[in-house]
Amino acid sequence: MSCEVRVPNLPESVADATVATWHKQPGDPVRAGENLLDLETDKVVLEVPAPLDGVLGAHQAREGDIVQADTVLALIEVGAPKSARRPGVEPSGAPLASILTMNAPLIAPAARRLVKEMNLDAQQIPGSGKDGRIHKSDVVAWLDESETPAPEHDPDALTLEPPAPSLSSEAGRPEQRVPMTRLRARIAERLVQAQQNAALLTTFNEVNLKAVIALRETYKGLFETRHGARLGFMSFFVKAAVEALQRFPALNAAIDGEEIVYHGYFDIGIAVSSPRGLVVPILRNCDQLSMADIEQGIANFGQKAKDGSLSYEELSGGTFSITNGGVFGSLLSTPILNPPQSAILGMHKIQERPIVEKGQIVIAPMMYLALTYDHRLIDGRDAVQCLVAIKDTLEDPARLVLQV
Repeated sequence: MSCEVRVPNLPESVADATVATWHKQPGDPVRAGENLLDLETDKVVLEVPAPLDGVLGAHQAREGDIVQADTVLALIEVGAPKSARRPGVEPSGAPLASILTMNAPLIAPAARRLVKEMNLDAQQIPGSGKDGRIHKSDVVAWLDESETPAPEHDPDALTLEPPAPSLSSEAGRPEQRVPMTRLRARIAERLVQAQQNAALLTTFNEVNLKAVIALRETYKGLFETRHGARLGFMSFFVKAAVEALQRFPALNAAIDGEEIVYHGYFDIGIAVSSPRGLVVPILRNCDQLSMADIEQGIANFGQKAKDGSLSYEELSGGTFSITNGGVFGSLLSTPILNPPQSAILGMHKIQERPIVEKGQIVIAPMMYLALTYDHRLIDGRDAVQCLVAIKDTLEDPARLVLQV
């Protein structure tokens, strides 16, 4: 008796997937729930578990193949005789691979790929995740700690950064070609789509974050003790954005054909950097979330982005986005829309600068804000006033409590 392993159902926005890595080979014993392979989509890496116990048959799709939902990936032979002898099986009937992996550590998809590429022993790498799960950051940290120069005469020495293959006939001018990941290709596609299909315009302002910084310094210890989350800047910006979007609903709307869809909810996309590129998970119903809920949600997204474990649902939808180039040192930029959204707020580096305040020159922690919007839907007046409303709320955080 055999059972088919198929590509799981994909969301409407995802047409297909790429077979990234097979973790089980034909003839390997598998257990129900054990990951057989990774599928890479333009949003996340998806694990495909074994539906039941058995022995894996031939691969029906190779690494690098593009597959669609319900495509057969492999067969699992159910109820294989325990006395059957195959290469790699111990006389006791216990598969050698099963013995070796019985105590194998839990490992996230992104970390598993890195371990395979670097030919590492996952047993030696301490995991920081739940139940000792190994994340990519754990692998990188372990490599940093264990990296030593390899003797030239040692053919078995691990080369952490092998030289790129040269594609040029000139000596000393190496090149390397690598396939673009599905996520990177999708990012490129969406950015070009946004540029071509929308009338993009960006308005700028600056905000004095003195009051927000003072509030954080006063309450960050108590906040973390009470809620178990760090009080960052992003929760202030999310709350300020929601207050402004409630006053200027066009910036929380979207164009659908010849119709405008005004959203009565506030699902804010938070741009997060991951090892595979920029992803934008969605915080749902931000108008109903406390600042602690927002901080905990963002921290959770950050960890999942690092591990490559964000789900389709967490990356789908969204009515408005916020991106923070300031964490990388950006002083000013023009963010690009995340279609079909109509506006995105760009945060930047906080820098102390001289400003005039009540006729006096003072030093204040200033940040430039950028609001990119689709001029087909949003008038310049609404965009400017919306950004000013965000600025005013941040410069006087009491407005968040009083809702004025």
